[in-house]
Amino acid sequence: SGLAATRSVRPGTIVAHTSGANGIAVLSPLTDQGCIPLAIHPAMTFTGADEDIARLPDTCFGITAADDVGYAIAQSLVLEIGGEPFRVREDARTLYHAALAHASNHVVTVVLDAVEALRAALWGQELLGQELVGDDPGGISERVVGPLARASLENALARGQAALTGPVARGDAPAVADHLSALAEVNSELAHAYRANSLRTAQRAHAPDEVFAVLEEAG
Repeated sequence: SGLAATRSVRPGTIVAHTSGANGIAVLSPLTDQGCIPLAIHPAMTFTGADEDIARLPDTCFGITAADDVGYAIAQSLVLEIGGEPFRVREDARTLYHAALAHASNHVVTVVLDAVEALRAALWGQELLGQELVGDDPGGISERVVGPLARASLENALARGQAALTGPVARGDAPAVADHLSALAEVNSELAHAYRANSLRTAQRAHAPDEVFAVLEEAG
């Protein structure tokens, strides 16, 4: 609205933003002045690192426009940088953004929780000549978790529900109970997070009642 108030943008000007949560409604003051509104959101995480820009050519972009002309322009802009455009309805932007936040932000939290637990498990047991287990990123804990997490992600994307493995998926209630106890000794918040994720995994895997009973008791 601030830019629109200046009346400095000419009709027919393309105006775009890269917010994931918002569609073109936030550009309505400029749309009312004859501009072409576009929402072009890269479905990618950005941390300010050098590799951020390098990832864009392989990134999918959620685009929202007012009409076919706008979609054609947005599609062309994305294709120009090597990305893959896809349409997101104005009324679906919040759900779209929630899905991406779940896939990105929460994955980071789960991985960091796993690294924290593994550091506690490995601390003080280093092999001869191996660096000490510490809190700095890039250590043995990250090297253990990294290939496992990447394989799990690739399996989930390629195989869907069939990618679920582990004690919850196979109905090993005693193992789940032991995990919760061990994690609680390290950090009660880790145990709470593990329980929440295990409950959702149990729902997806249609785990036996014994697993749900363990998780309910831990709650």
